[in-house]
Amino acid sequence: MPGSEVVAVFSNVPPLALLWPLLLATGVYFLLRWVVREHGNQVSAATASRHALWVGVLGWLASSLQPAGNAGILPVGSAARPLTGPADIIQALAWPVLGCLAVHAIGQLSYPRPRLPQQPVTLEVRKMRDFLPRRLAWTVLVVFALAAAQISWTAALPGFAPVQWGSRPDGPNGCIPYGGDGRIPGFELAACLGVALIILAMGTLAVLTLISRRRQLESLPSEDNDLLRTIAMNRLLRTVATVAAGLAAIAGNHAARPDPSSVSGSWTNAAGVVGLGILLAMWWWAPPKLPAARAGNGLDPRGAPEAATHPATRLLVSLGAALGLAALVPAALVLMIPGIATGHPALAVAVSASSVLVATAAGELLLQRNHGAPDAPRTWPLQSVSPALLSTAVGAFAVLVVAVVLTATAEAAADVAPAWPGTAWAGAAVCAVSLLPLAAARLRRGIPAVVPGLDAALRAITIHRMVRALAACFTVQAGVLLLFAGPAVRRAVSLEPVPWSWFWEASGAVGALLTATGVVIAVIPVRSFARTPAAGRQAVREPVT
Repeated sequence: MPGSEVVAVFSNVPPLALLWPLLLATGVYFLLRWVVREHGNQVSAATASRHALWVGVLGWLASSLQPAGNAGILPVGSAARPLTGPADIIQALAWPVLGCLAVHAIGQLSYPRPRLPQQPVTLEVRKMRDFLPRRLAWTVLVVFALAAAQISWTAALPGFAPVQWGSRPDGPNGCIPYGGDGRIPGFELAACLGVALIILAMGTLAVLTLISRRRQLESLPSEDNDLLRTIAMNRLLRTVATVAAGLAAIAGNHAARPDPSSVSGSWTNAAGVVGLGILLAMWWWAPPKLPAARAGNGLDPRGAPEAATHPATRLLVSLGAALGLAALVPAALVLMIPGIATGHPALAVAVSASSVLVATAAGELLLQRNHGAPDAPRTWPLQSVSPALLSTAVGAFAVLVVAVVLTATAEAAADVAPAWPGTAWAGAAVCAVSLLPLAAARLRRGIPAVVPGLDAALRAITIHRMVRALAACFTVQAGVLLLFAGPAVRRAVSLEPVPWSWFWEASGAVGALLTATGVVIAVIPVRSFARTPAAGRQAVREPVT
């Protein structure tokens, strides 16, 4: 890439582009400090495991390369702005590459500082290889090598100009179709991808060094501290492996495009298929668990209540994995029915949330069939939803209303096609579907009182899941609306000012932030049973779904 273009990339960066990463990093830091915080500023094994899980989830969310999937492709007759310039490509790659590294680095910095006047000293010198999961490290190294090979091959490929669709006669064979998307020269794209891969590799080594040299957590024994470092390295390596595979998939998408001036035909991104396999393998490669946390599956092993081992509790808690799969229904529909996702993206969000709500209602029906008794009394919890979650749901609904009002006002003033009705109708449909789990929890038969307060506590879990799904849906709907309607409004704002014009300049970043926040809300676990009239607060937790 020429030197003048490199200077232009950094000299034309707006101040807002530097402010948002700082705000996001600050928000992630305080979120992780809140997750790891305990009474006395000590860290238990269960809290450390939960903190490591949140770091991994946030790292996965920040590592998405989806916005840069078509980098270097010159579309035919598309109104969307393609990623063809070095500045645009570098900016699209910088967010996931630097974002996932920053999340894992902040995860190590967010642990509380030692408070004892005298710190325990170990004579052993902590080195990276002492905690590094060897097989995973070698696998990640192979992934980086394959990504570098794919990018190097792409650098030697020529560019094509886009050609409108058409056909030409071919003698006795009839007509041959031609046309399609073009691509920029491979060297220009490979330069950006190569820089991103090098930064990813160097950043990974830096974060691994930070993990190995982090100070001991004084509340955990030395063995747990060492295993916690291995867990952090496992989550980091799995994330960067998927990012490296994503960079190779972008290069493969560029290399697989045929010359549109000669023929129009199907093509397959082999690097993308391999990247999908790597993604599934990294999901399967689970990290180890701390012994103290593994003993109780997130509960205190010294005093796990009987409610945690009751078959009804195990059934309802095990449905958490089904809720995670239900949220992926839109992705399955896209794979089975190509072209179904061409409409308003709010529909996909509504289908995902509705699938979770229906699965939640089905869990109550299954609970009634297996454990309900006609003569058992129905007990409703005194506090079915925690004040924090209820406030989150109300705030999410208010954010959605504000986003709809701002979008409707701007679209009407700019005279562009309205996008807000789709969001409004999709949100109303999700609210209607939420009545199913509410009715199922309210009308379900009671559970025999083997454990006092169990029946009310199980109903509280269902209500918590319902409110959590609504809060996540409202937040994601607001973010998706700003992302979907923002480009058209910004183009109109550049020609004629509309109310809140300054807001639409940052609508893309706000929409992405709201969408990520909604995903985080969707994985908030059920911390404990709600208060019931028959028993106090039962400390039964649910794994992240």
